[in-house]
This record gives sequence, structure tokens and C-alpha cells, in this order.
Amino acid sequence: MQYDPIKDRLAESIKLFPALRRILYRALDLLLLRQRYVIKEIKRYFHDGMRFYDAGAGFCQYSDFVLRSYPSSRVLATDLKTDYMRQYSFTSGPRFSYMTADLQVFRSKHQYDMAIAIDILEHIEDDVAVLKNIHSCLSPQGIFIISTPSDQDPAAKFTAEHVRPGYDKEALETKLRESGFEILSSIYSYGLWGSLSWRLMIKYPLILWGKSKLWAPVIALWYLLLFPASELLMRLDMRVTNSSGTGIIIVARKSD
Repeated sequence: MQYDPIKDRLAESIKLFPALRRILYRALDLLLLRQRYVIKEIKRYFHDGMRFYDAGAGFCQYSDFVLRSYPSSRVLATDLKTDYMRQYSFTSGPRFSYMTADLQVFRSKHQYDMAIAIDILEHIEDDVAVLKNIHSCLSPQGIFIISTPSDQDPAAKFTAEHVRPGYDKEALETKLRESGFEILSSIYSYGLWGSLSWRLMIKYPLILWGKSKLWAPVIALWYLLLFPASELLMRLDMRVTNSSGTGIIIVARKSD
């Protein structure tokens, strides 16, 4: 499946109707379990006045969360797709900066207290170079948050933009340690309950949408009826310890 065309259509809609950005961010908060995991970890380790590096920022929803939640903090966003970040910069204010960058070679001249790479590494051939480059951008004891599909995710094998079908969790931990990081936590997300929620809220609606836009009323009713159950499933996923899962959430710290 190709997700970039869907993202591009969303970006065009936001360009025409800027108010849709706030609706999109709220929808992502509600529907994406990984977003809940990542924001939970940001809240745990980030404090006002720190500097935040959003590597592979996409629609800049995490940059926006930091800017709104921590009024003295500054954010750098990087991505290969400049247009998404440029659109966001029109309303973000002076604490936000962005640049087009290939994470395999980019090293910022500034240092940051926290960096995130959310569903990015599986798209990049030289992931070790990315880890080392992000390590160089972090201040001493800086925090690095990763979200990525695991090798237990069948969908990752059929996503056109992926260069690898998810990660073995232990192998990714090893790459982080060899890049100079200390692992603070490493868990599976999208376990039994989270994977079921993903199918209900993301997979099946996207399949219907891909078949025909005439399914839109059915999709709207689908969300209205099934969201309460999906919300319960996502909360369960975050409360239990998943022995396996289709996603990985790792929090690491730059070693001395």
C-alpha cells in the first residue's frame, strides 16, 4: 500500500483550508495509538525551555504538540518533503524552524535535548548513519524516542515506501547501543488489543476509501459506531505489557 499519495491529498486540502490542520491533528491524536505512546514519552522526559528536534517531521504534529505545551521551547523540524513543514511554518511562530534534510547525512550545528524519529527508520536504507547523526545532534544525556514497525507487522512488508519489513526489536536495540545510546525503555506497541484497534480505525476504512469515495458516508458511520470500542482497545494496549506487537517504541539516552 502507498501512504504518500494519501498524505499529499491531505496536504493539498490543508493548503486550501488551513483550519483543517487542527482537525487533522485531533484525528491523529484520537486514531493513532503510536501517537499516544510517543506523546506519553515526550511528557515524561521533556521540560519547558528545552530544545526539540523532530527528525522526519511529516505533518509536524509532534512539533506542534511541543510548541503548544512548552511555551519557552524551540523546535527544529527536518524532512525530505519541504512543503508539509513550510505550510506549518506559516502559523507556528518564531520558535519553529525547519529545513529540508537527508537524515543519512544531516548533522545539525546545534544540539537538542530531545529528538524523535517516528515511523522514519523503516524508510531509510542506511539507518545506522541516521542513528549516529541524531546522536551527534543531542546534548549530553539527551533523549531519543523511536517509533517503528516491528518485523511482526505483515502490513510493513507491503508498504511501498518501506525499505525493510519492520525491525527485530533486539537488533534495533543493538544498533542504538553501537551508535552511542543507552536504552531506557524498549516495548512492543500494537499488541493484541492495539492491532485490533488499528484494523478497525485505520486498515478497513482506508480499504473502503481506496475502493471508492462513495463509501465516505459508510466510513463516517463506521467511526461513529466503533470509536468507543477502539478507544477502549487502545487504552488496554497501553496498560498491558505486550509480549509481542506490530510496533516498537524505544526511548534511549545519549551516553556520556
